[in-house]
Amino acid sequence: MRIGMIGAGNIGSTLARHFVRVGHEVAVSNSRGPETLAALVGELGCGAQAVTAAEAARFGEIAVVSVPFGKYRTVPVDGLAGKVVIDTNNYYPSRDGRFAELDEDRTTSSEMLAAHLPGALIVKAFNAIRWEHLRDGALPPGSPGRIAIPISGDDEEAKRLVTGLVDEIGFDAVDLGSLAVGGRKYQPGERLYVADLPSEEMRRLADL
Repeated sequence: MRIGMIGAGNIGSTLARHFVRVGHEVAVSNSRGPETLAALVGELGCGAQAVTAAEAARFGEIAVVSVPFGKYRTVPVDGLAGKVVIDTNNYYPSRDGRFAELDEDRTTSSEMLAAHLPGALIVKAFNAIRWEHLRDGALPPGSPGRIAIPISGDDEEAKRLVTGLVDEIGFDAVDLGSLAVGGRKYQPGERLYVADLPSEEMRRLADL
């Protein structure tokens, strides 16, 4: 599968490593230009290339958005309609500035990204695990203590596709529902955020 990575920070680059490890092709991008990603692409090997964000959006059958939430409007719109877009972002006011609609809990950051990307199938995932644990915590299916990754989204087929990717790279996906309802359960400050729980415990705490 071709996966376009929009953002190559700790989470984005860690996911790129996992995806290449299990046989996917990735195109990685950041805000500074493809030439700044030479070391990462060299590490990833023949399954990776460095591109612009616009090229990553067009390249992927799936796209991963892993930029600071405050810059979500810089995510390219063209090329993402109809595609599954994995949103790894969190809203941190100290970094992103204040968004009244989020401070007042009128919406979620993933719903705001969805409004920016009309027609894209947004699935929120990989935002509730520390990047070092994402890097080091992968385990085979059925392993005791396998870490659960909460996901949410409004398209069931998109969530099934992301569930498969999560499992492939060594984690269990737990579907918590829609972006509006499920996404709120593992935002920063909520009890499922960076909790590193096994799936059954996560389901229990999420009241599933």
